[in-house]
Amino acid sequence: MHIDLSGRTALVTGSTQGIGAAIAAGLAGAGARVAVNGRGSKSVEAAMARLAAAGGGEFVAAPGDIATDEGGQAVFDAVPHVDILVNNLGIFGSAPALEIDDDEWRRYFETNVLTAVRMTRHYLPGMVERSWGRVQYIASDSAVAVPAEMIHYGMSKTALLAVSRGFAKAAAGTGVTVNSVIAGPTHTGGVEDFVYELVDRDLPWEEAQRAFMRAHRPQSLLQRLIEPEEIAHMVVYLASPQASATTGGALRVDGGYVDSLLP
Repeated sequence: MHIDLSGRTALVTGSTQGIGAAIAAGLAGAGARVAVNGRGSKSVEAAMARLAAAGGGEFVAAPGDIATDEGGQAVFDAVPHVDILVNNLGIFGSAPALEIDDDEWRRYFETNVLTAVRMTRHYLPGMVERSWGRVQYIASDSAVAVPAEMIHYGMSKTALLAVSRGFAKAAAGTGVTVNSVIAGPTHTGGVEDFVYELVDRDLPWEEAQRAFMRAHRPQSLLQRLIEPEEIAHMVVYLASPQASATTGGALRVDGGYVDSLLP
């Protein structure tokens, strides 16, 4: 399948590292002009240099902490309109359920959910006016199979599925598609830290990964962590003209983790 996104502008939130950076690289590789977002200019510029060195493409800087009104406006000013919006920004971590206080619940909701709502509310009208656009939300298997050690994170990802479906209805019949991508346990730097919170820190990474999957994610049919590029492949497809009939969906790139025929 040849995917050509030439002439399209994409914004990937939280794209200086991990899944977001892989998505930015994938979209650029398909020909899109990609806006890279992070909280500060230095991290964005460093990420753009890495992306350019790794595979090339056209990247523009869109720094700003989109969990704040001011940061969101900075991104809007840097990228006035986009054709492809990928709401990737998210935080995660483990905590005993009864020890998560109100401020932490709010922080997860505001960072993982409200930022995506803010970005969609700003960019979706322009897509509708132009009769073409793609909005995506990077959700998680935790939205469906909520881990006991991170229910605040699971809550935020479940909320994203509702947000995605709702905005898909708002865009019905306009030529704009809206979807969620349910990512399974993925190998990123942050996840390595998380894994070592739950298994012996003295284990080499490959052994630690296998121990984590056996003890904490035994449902995975892959029986390994997913690489960020594997998530990016689905995102690039959903951004393409070939995915024009896929909207309102929650598509799984979870390694078979969720034991369900439907998400």
